[in-house]
Amino acid sequence: MNRAELADFLRRGRARLEPSDVGLAPGARRRTPGLRREEVAALAGMSVDYYTRLEQSRGPRPSRQMLTALARALRLTDDARDHLFHLVGEEPPRRDVASAHVRPGLLLVLDRLYDSPAQVVTDLGTVLAQNALAKALVGDMLAGPPPERNLTRRFFLDPTARALFPPEDLPAHARDHVAALRAVAAARPDDPEATALVAELRARSEEFAQLWEEHEVSLRRPGTKRFLHPVVGLLELDCEVLLSHHSHHHLIIHTARPGTESRERLELLRVVGTQDMTPTEAVG
Repeated sequence: MNRAELADFLRRGRARLEPSDVGLAPGARRRTPGLRREEVAALAGMSVDYYTRLEQSRGPRPSRQMLTALARALRLTDDARDHLFHLVGEEPPRRDVASAHVRPGLLLVLDRLYDSPAQVVTDLGTVLAQNALAKALVGDMLAGPPPERNLTRRFFLDPTARALFPPEDLPAHARDHVAALRAVAAARPDDPEATALVAELRARSEEFAQLWEEHEVSLRRPGTKRFLHPVVGLLELDCEVLLSHHSHHHLIIHTARPGTESRERLELLRVVGTQDMTPTEAVG
């Protein structure tokens, strides 16, 4: 691990970014160009002290997960991401499988979609990035450990995930999840992540195992989805899926049609944000 080179690389990467580049408000006038250390730390999901020590050449060796988070926070290109891994003495992730590194251009688009829930998801269904409105709609998928960020795993193993949808829509969602996973697993038979995910779900979910045996195949496609939000109620949203074939990523955007009740509720959700995700019971 080259601590001095790593520190210099992080400082220069931070100085190249403006708050608007990462979806942040400019705030008060800044004495120096670039992001503040606390902003990079927040974007990467680490403590300010930990990040500060990395920039001061005295930090501990970052894990691969932490390096991926830093690359995303600093909007690094694939080549710059690989360089970051090399500075720590780690082998960069392979580029022929679904990478956890989101391309800067895709993150820029995500940051601009302030009035529509949007998130970047791998073709295996793992959420890599969300905008604020997506977090308000379905929860902060990045708050938990990596295995819990997978939408298919969450749907079949986390009962709370099903509360996001009307009960009558659940069978269709289940089939869509299984069909999409089967298509990706077949296309990449040597991908250990896909193999492990299928094995876990077949072992732990009888519903998944039964649907898997039906051998339905379907990729994620645009459509209409209904969500049950605990505060604003039912939303019927159009789902657009934009593909990034280079890295097996999908940008999934949910929009409400103008003039509809769902549009009004989505606007209310944008105002309410993540302040209160559960209704308050009346007292007395």
